[in-house]
Amino acid sequence: MGRRILAVFGAIAVLGTAAYTATAARAPQPLGALGGVAKSGQPTYQGFYDGHKDAYLITDVSDKPQASAMHINYSAELKAVKGAPEQYFVMGRTAPGQLAIFGSEPGESDYNPLWEEVFVTFKPGAKPVLVTSDTQIDKLEKAGKMTEKDAHIVLNAPITKVGKKG
Repeated sequence: MGRRILAVFGAIAVLGTAAYTATAARAPQPLGALGGVAKSGQPTYQGFYDGHKDAYLITDVSDKPQASAMHINYSAELKAVKGAPEQYFVMGRTAPGQLAIFGSEPGESDYNPLWEEVFVTFKPGAKPVLVTSDTQIDKLEKAGKMTEKDAHIVLNAPITKVGKKG
């Protein structure tokens, strides 16, 4: 009787291992295909979202002159992307400490790492203030202090760290 029990447990172990192996073989395994981890030294930037700072990378852009100036990849394919969240860049006169402003961030329903570049400018006579959210941009536009222009440029700039919300 003891040998039968051992045989049954042995068969169960073999079947269990076979089932696990078959399942694992069908599951995607991208980690092994990624290669080794290495520090790239890629610059990290900061931008505002709803009053706090997030860290982000810039990897690709749909504008050839901008790609050359920023020493990043040019991707003509990005030009076809529609509906990306907006990333605002204050052009011209700015308040000290001004950074880019995101229209979304990881955890928001519309976040993705692709951004539609929008250039915002303070109107003549309007005193530049530190702009830290897209809501603030909307208020400044309504008050007649700021204008915006779609640059028709798509930027691949994933946010890598969400800052503390105040």
